[in-house]
Amino acid sequence: MGKQLNIFNDAVKIWQQESSEGNARDYNFDTLSGVSLNPLYYPESGSNSYLDKLGFPGQYPYTRGIHANMYRGKLWTMRQFAGFGTPEETNERYHYLLNHGQTGLSVAYDMPTLMGYDPDHPYSAGEVGKCGVSVASLKDMERLFEGIDLGEISVSQTINGPAIILLAFYIAVAENKGVPLEKIQGTLQNDILKEFIAQKEWIFPPEPSMRIITDMMTYCANHLPKFNTISISGYHIREAGSTAAQELAFTLADGFTYVEYGINAGLDVDDFAPRLSFFFNSHLDFFEEIAKYRAARRIWARHMKEKYNAKNPRSWKLRFHTQTAGCSLTAQQPEINIARTAFQAMAAVLGGTQSLHTNSMDETLALPSEKAAEIALRTQQLIAFETGAANVVDPLGGSWFIEELTNKLEKEAEDYFDKIDGMGGVIPAIEKGYFQREIAYAASEYQRKVDAKRRIVVGVNKFVKENEEIEIPLLKISDDVGETQVEALNKIRSERDEVAVQQALSNIQEACISKTNLMEPIIVAVKAYATMGEIVISLKAEFGEWQEAAVF
Repeated sequence: MGKQLNIFNDAVKIWQQESSEGNARDYNFDTLSGVSLNPLYYPESGSNSYLDKLGFPGQYPYTRGIHANMYRGKLWTMRQFAGFGTPEETNERYHYLLNHGQTGLSVAYDMPTLMGYDPDHPYSAGEVGKCGVSVASLKDMERLFEGIDLGEISVSQTINGPAIILLAFYIAVAENKGVPLEKIQGTLQNDILKEFIAQKEWIFPPEPSMRIITDMMTYCANHLPKFNTISISGYHIREAGSTAAQELAFTLADGFTYVEYGINAGLDVDDFAPRLSFFFNSHLDFFEEIAKYRAARRIWARHMKEKYNAKNPRSWKLRFHTQTAGCSLTAQQPEINIARTAFQAMAAVLGGTQSLHTNSMDETLALPSEKAAEIALRTQQLIAFETGAANVVDPLGGSWFIEELTNKLEKEAEDYFDKIDGMGGVIPAIEKGYFQREIAYAASEYQRKVDAKRRIVVGVNKFVKENEEIEIPLLKISDDVGETQVEALNKIRSERDEVAVQQALSNIQEACISKTNLMEPIIVAVKAYATMGEIVISLKAEFGEWQEAAVF
C-alpha cells in the first residue's frame, strides 16, 4: 500500500505543477455564494487502479481531460455552423457571429459542393446554396473569407468527398493573403469512412479515398503543423440512429484505421497522430454522453500507446469537437429545442470538449436565422460564465454512476472492435454492410420505443399542442442564388488561362497514376482557377466511383 500511495502522491505533485504552469484565466472561480473551489477533486489517497482508470487531467490515460487545468486555463472554442446562399451572404453571417463573441468559424457547404458538382451541373439544379454555402472555385473561397484573418481565426470545414480540393482553395486564399501556412489553424472533417458508414456523401471508392486522405495527412504534417487534417466523426453515425456505444466504437475504429493507413504510407505515427481530432454528438441522455467522452479519451490513449507504439504524449490525447444533436430537435414546439440544446451543451462541457457548436431552435425547419443562431451562441456563453460548470475540472469524476457508465461504454466499444477485427477491419466491414445494419437496427429499436411511448419525446408523443402554429421567423434562400453562382463561374472560365487549366488537370491525372502526392498538383490547378467539379472529374477518370451494396 505504501508504494501505491507514493505513486499516487507523485502523480498529484505532477498534476499540481502542470496545472499551476498553465495559463489561468483572469476570472473568479468561487461559487455564487463565495465558496472557494479547488480546481480538481480526487481521493485523498489513491491506488494503481485509480491511476490506471482515471489519473489526473493532462496525464495518461486522460479520462479526466487532456489539459491539466482545462477551462480554468482556456474555455472551449465556441462555434456556430454557418453557410448558406452565396459566399458573400455567408461572409456577412461570419462577421455577425464574430462580432457577437464567437471564437471560431465552421463552414457548412451546400449539397452540390459536398458531392463534388459545380453549380452549373444538372444535378445541382435547385440545390445551390440551399443547405450551405456554394463554393466551386478559388474565387468563391476568397469571397467567403473576405475581411477575416486566417492567421488568427480557427476555421472548421464540414467537407469529405472533395475535401482535398476545398483544402487547396483554403491554402491558396491564405497564401494570397500573406498568411504563412504554419499559422493556419482549423479542422477539415475529411472523414470518408463515416460517409460510407452513415452520411452517404462519398465520391470515390474506399481505397482511392484513403489514398487521397493519406496524401493530405503527409502534406499537412510537413506544411500545416497547426491544422487538424481529419475530424473523425461520430456525429453523423449518431444522427443516422446509432446508440452511444456504437458511436463511440465505430468512430474510434475509423480513427485507428486512419492511423494504420498513415503508418502503412510510411509516416511516423507521431508525425501525424497529434493532428487528428474527433467530432462527437451530444444527445439527450445527459450522463451517458459525459461517460462516452471520458471513455473515448481512455480508449484512444491506451490503443495509441500500447498498440500503435506512439511515443509522443500528444499522440495519446483525444481532442474533440462536439455538436448538439440535430436529430433530437423537433418541428413541434420548436422553442423547446433551446432547452434541449442547453442540456446537450452542458453534457459536452462536463465531458471535457475542446470545441462546441450549439444547434439553433429552428434547424429542423430551415437553416438558422440570425436570432436563433445568436440564442444558440448565448447558450454556450451562459454555460461558460454563469453556471460554474467551467470552474472545476471533470466535476462529475468520481461519481459511482459516471465511472460505472464510463467502464460499461468502454467494454462495449472493445467488444465491437473485436467483431470488426474479425471481419478484416473497417473497410471490409463497410463493404459487407456491417455498420449500416447495426445502425439501422438501433434506429429501428429506438423508433419502436417512441411509437410505443416507452420513450417520451416532449411535444411529439406526449404533451402535444393541438393545431399548433409555428410563429418563429425562418430563413429563406432565394432561387436566384443558383443563377448568381453560375454567372460567377462562367466569368471565371472566360477570364482564366485555359491552357494552364487543362495542363494542371492533366497533371492531376498523372499524379493519380504515378502515386505522386496529390496535394501539390491540385493546389496548382486551384490557383489556375480550375473548378472543383473539373478537378473531381480528373480524379474520377483514374479512381472511378463507388456504389454501396444494398443492406436489408
